[in-house]
Amino acid sequence: MAEKRPKRGGYDYVILIPVMCLVGLGLVFVYSASSNVAQHRMGDSYFFLKRQGVFCVVGLLAMISARNIPSAAYRKIVYPLVLLSAGLLAALFIPGVGHTVGGARRWIRLGGLSFQPSELAKFSLAVYMAYSMSKKGSDMRSFSKGLAPHLLVAVVFVLLIGMQPDVGTSVILGCWLLTLLFVGGVNPLHLFLVMLASSPLLLWAVHHADYRLNRLRAFIHPWDDPKGVGFQIIHSFLAFGSGGIFGVGPGNSKQKLFYLPEAHTDFVLSIAGEELGFVGVSVILMLFALIVFRGIRISLNAPDLYSSYLALGLTCLFGFQVLVNVAVVMGLLPTKGLSLPLMSYGGSSLVFNLLAVGVLLNISART
Repeated sequence: MAEKRPKRGGYDYVILIPVMCLVGLGLVFVYSASSNVAQHRMGDSYFFLKRQGVFCVVGLLAMISARNIPSAAYRKIVYPLVLLSAGLLAALFIPGVGHTVGGARRWIRLGGLSFQPSELAKFSLAVYMAYSMSKKGSDMRSFSKGLAPHLLVAVVFVLLIGMQPDVGTSVILGCWLLTLLFVGGVNPLHLFLVMLASSPLLLWAVHHADYRLNRLRAFIHPWDDPKGVGFQIIHSFLAFGSGGIFGVGPGNSKQKLFYLPEAHTDFVLSIAGEELGFVGVSVILMLFALIVFRGIRISLNAPDLYSSYLALGLTCLFGFQVLVNVAVVMGLLPTKGLSLPLMSYGGSSLVFNLLAVGVLLNISART
């Protein structure tokens, strides 16, 4: 189907309202959560805020660019994108290339900045899935033509990310993949067999790493070791509990004072909960829900199957990451080291999430 040109004023700018609100709140809480740590480590309380501000500018430029690039353009470079992503993920294991933080080799150093290849890999996989599923059509119900090729490509990404190690992202990608394949028409029995076959690998990954077992223990009984494996999630509970209904006020968090680890990254929502309370967190969650709702709406109204799958893939990936992060900080899932999209500190995640919003805007203009 021929690509429609965007109509003047036809973009779904409603999705920008929650996006910009969350980016703004992210800046506020990155500063609030990191100022004391930044002053202690870097001698500059604004260190992380200034870096996040730069990431915001780059991300907004990426969003504006993606808004003006026809979504079909990604379809033309899908295989180079996939190969580049796989190559960068593999390069992490080359000594001197991959940068290790907290025992995980997830970053490539670029001067004074770090780039996370898994963020590019997520975007590339979304483009590949949209392109391949739309091209196969009714063949998606065939195991050899519908499931196997997509599974093969996805397994490469999932294994490379899982070996970093980043099992949390691998599990999210696996669930996301199964969701897309189900929507694309793959036989549910085939998907069930895939889940059954992958279960032993997941169990092995958990039982052969002490830190994963510790995270599981902390999830089940955090109070058994309040100064050890349960420390982080207990202080997340304390942050939410201290916030009450309306919070203690912006900047007045106590848990950010070297109590809650990763307060400006994975657990930024806990600080927001302490400072804004139940009401503030509810508003934040509604903003995330509005983005997902508008993304699904864009997918349903897309002008062609490829654009529909691409919008759905990007939206589901965003939604799954939000869901898992929120569940983790509230103690509903074991800790996984996953950031909260648009709000947590981190350049790669912010830039690629804003890029995805730009793609959604472009698709919305052709509905």
